[in-house]
Amino acid sequence: MPVRAQAKGADGVSEGRDSAVGEQGAGNRKNVKKAAESRSGSAKSRPTGATASGSARRAKPDGDVAARAPKPDGDEAARAPKRKPGGPESHLAMVRRARRINRELAEVYPYAHPELDFRNPFELLVATVLSAQTTDLRVNQTTPALFAAYPTPEDMAAAVPEELEELIRPTGFFRAKAKSLLGLSAALRDDFGGEVPGRLADLVKLPGVGRKTANVVLGNAFGVPGITVDTHFGRLVRRWKWTDQEDPEKVEAEIAAIFPKSEWTMLSHRVIFHGRRVCHARKPACGACPIAPLCPSYGEGETDPEKARKLLKYEMGGRPGQRLNPPADYPGSPAPPLGTD
Repeated sequence: MPVRAQAKGADGVSEGRDSAVGEQGAGNRKNVKKAAESRSGSAKSRPTGATASGSARRAKPDGDVAARAPKPDGDEAARAPKRKPGGPESHLAMVRRARRINRELAEVYPYAHPELDFRNPFELLVATVLSAQTTDLRVNQTTPALFAAYPTPEDMAAAVPEELEELIRPTGFFRAKAKSLLGLSAALRDDFGGEVPGRLADLVKLPGVGRKTANVVLGNAFGVPGITVDTHFGRLVRRWKWTDQEDPEKVEAEIAAIFPKSEWTMLSHRVIFHGRRVCHARKPACGACPIAPLCPSYGEGETDPEKARKLLKYEMGGRPGQRLNPPADYPGSPAPPLGTD
């Protein structure tokens, strides 16, 4: 029951409503008055929704895009999952809080999407392999020339290694990545008829392709639900106490048990979006975070609202996103081509 409702009920005790005291005889007025004062004092000692609104106000983001974030009201604390004071959070309470965070993020980032430019499964597969140890922005700035030169697995499998390396050099670790691209392209050509397979078991057999890459491709090119455990995702789910696992596969398994399968792909996008824009590794923008009232790690970053807003990135901070060709509903501006940033 919301705290405000309890306080209101206590106010009604003196009138004999919703209380065992109200059922007593009129002659026992001293007991009535004593019980009413006791109940009223108990209600006043409880924190009300108004006292919780301070932390909710800290979470109010700024700017046109940030205004999409849900604005907590005075009953935020009452609506939050209940936790025994001083005790550990139960598993059920954690699951409820996790699912509520997902719902809140869906309101903040209704446009969440994969931040790699691609037109088909092969391009997404290649771009995801290239995204290791670099930004999606750098990959998106690199792939136009790459796909112009090698548009199909057959073309890439026949590439001269040195020429391929030179094209992908801006993404870093270009020799190892070129080896993976040549290997997976040859495998697609020889074993899958030049098509990217739509099964996890087949994808992870390709050179340079692990579960993370496979889930990105399955979820965004084939519509097969999957959880993408990259550095952002792993960092945030540990901060939110959804898991304490470090191994990506164990993280994936524990988070998959919390959410319906239908949510896995979009959950991944929302969490990664939030990690890139607000909940940074070194300086989380706690004071501008729209889910601050639900975060058990609130205070690890900057809590001053004005200072926190200056930490926001991409469209949340009024700057371009990572895609050169973002979706039509993306509220930010496109990223600049290679050599112009």
